[in-house]
Amino acid sequence: MDKIIGTSGALPFTTGDAILELSYLLAALLFVYGLKLLSHPETARKGNFYAAGGMVLAMATTLLLHKNNLHESIPLTNAIIIVISIAVGTVIGWIMARRVKMTAMPQMVSFFNATGGAASALVALLEFPKANMGNTGSVLVTLLGLIIGSIAFSGSMIAYGKLDGKVGDIRSKNMKYVNMLLLAVTVALMLFMMFSGHAPEELNWHIYLLFGLSLLYGVLFVMPIGGADMPVVISLLNSFTGIAAAMAGFIYNNEAMILGGILVGAAGSILTVLMCKAMNRSLLNVIVGAFGGSASGETQAEGTMKEITLSDASILLAYSQNVVIIPGYGMAVAQAQHACRELDKLLESRGVTVRYAIHPVAGRMPGHMNVLLAEADVPYNKLIEMDDINPDMPNTDVAVVIGANDVVNPAAINDPGSPIAGMPIIHAHEARNIIVMKRGRGKGYAGIENTLFFDSKTRLLFGNAKDSLHNLINEIKNL
Repeated sequence: MDKIIGTSGALPFTTGDAILELSYLLAALLFVYGLKLLSHPETARKGNFYAAGGMVLAMATTLLLHKNNLHESIPLTNAIIIVISIAVGTVIGWIMARRVKMTAMPQMVSFFNATGGAASALVALLEFPKANMGNTGSVLVTLLGLIIGSIAFSGSMIAYGKLDGKVGDIRSKNMKYVNMLLLAVTVALMLFMMFSGHAPEELNWHIYLLFGLSLLYGVLFVMPIGGADMPVVISLLNSFTGIAAAMAGFIYNNEAMILGGILVGAAGSILTVLMCKAMNRSLLNVIVGAFGGSASGETQAEGTMKEITLSDASILLAYSQNVVIIPGYGMAVAQAQHACRELDKLLESRGVTVRYAIHPVAGRMPGHMNVLLAEADVPYNKLIEMDDINPDMPNTDVAVVIGANDVVNPAAINDPGSPIAGMPIIHAHEARNIIVMKRGRGKGYAGIENTLFFDSKTRLLFGNAKDSLHNLINEIKNL
C-alpha cells in the first residue's frame, strides 16, 4: 500500500493504522465525556459506562490492529494469552465488586488501585532492558513509571491493610526524615542511571534496587498516616496510579494510555488538593509521611456525657422544624443508611425539613457518604456540602450526628493544641440541640477526644445506629 505520511524509508501508514489512531481518539473522547458525567451523582453511573466503553474500544483495536516497529501484528499466541488474562481479571473484578459490602468499598478501591500501580511498574521493569540510553526522555519516563507505579502499589496495599484493620500505624517524629532521605536516595539513583552512560544490561542490579527502594518508600510513607486522614491518601495514590499509567503510555507511544493516565492523574491530583484543604493539611506533609500525627498539647474535654432516652429523642425530632443529619463512618459500619432515609421520610411527613450535611472527608474515601446515601435513594439535592450547610447550623433545631466524630469536633476551632486544629468541620455545635448516636464512649478513628460530646446542648443515644434509628422511627410513629 502506498505511504500516506512519512519520509523515505519510513514504514507505510496503512488503513489499519489510521483506524487504530482514530479509535484512540474516540476512546479519549469517551474518557473525557465519562469523566464529566462522573462529576455528578445523577450521571455517574452513565459516565462509568462511557469510560469503560472507551477502554474496551482501545483494547480491542490494539489487539486487532497494533503493529510493532517492524510492522508485524501481535502474534496469535500472545493475543490469546492477553484475551484470557483480560477475561480472568474481568471475572475476578466483577465478583469482587458484586460481593463487597459498602463499608469495605474503600478497601476495594485501594486494592484495585494497587493493581494498576503494579501493572505500570512491571511494564517499566520489563521494558527498561530495551531502553535507548541515548534518549534521555525515553529513559526518564521508564524510570518514573517504575518509581511511581511501585509507590502506588505498595502504598495502596498498606492503605488497604490499614482500612481493613490488618495493619497498624507507625508513629515517630523521625519518620518524615527517614522518608525524605529515602526519597532523595531513590531520585539520586534514578538520575545516576539516566546519565551514567552505561548500557541497560550493565544496570541490572540498579533497576531492581530502584524497584525495591520505591516499594519501600510506598510502605513507609503510608504507614504513619492516621486512619482519619486516609481519604486524602487514597486520592493521592489514585493520582500516582494515573501518572504511572501515562508513563507506560509514553513507553509504548500509546495515545489512549497516555491520555487515560493523564486524566486519572489530574483528577486524583485535583481531588487530593481539595481533600488537603478540607483537612487543613499541606500536600508536602502527605508526601513525606508526616500526615495525621498526634499533638502533645491536646486539651482534655471538660464536663460529662449526657444520655437521652428514645422517648425524649423522638419528641425532640418530631416537633422540630429543621433537622440536619450528619453521617459518618459509624453509619456505614451499622449499614444504617436505609433506616436513616426511613426516619427522614417519616419526619418530612410530619412537616419537618430534613437535610444531610456532608463533610468532604467523612468516611474512609472521598464521596463515601454520598455513595451510601445514594444507595438508600436519598435525593441528591438533600445532600448539602459542609461550606453550604454551616451558615444554616445556628438555625437548626436538631443536629443528628450518626457515627461521625472528627468531622464535627469543635476542638478543630477552639483548641490550638489539637492534632486537627484548623481543620474545617461541620458546625454541629452551633445547632440548638445535638443528638449523637454512638456505640460507646470511645474516641473517634483519629484517637482525639471530641469536645462536642461534652457540650451542654448534646445528648448521646448509645447503641448500634441502625437499631437506634429503627427504635426512633417506632417511637415517632406512636406519638
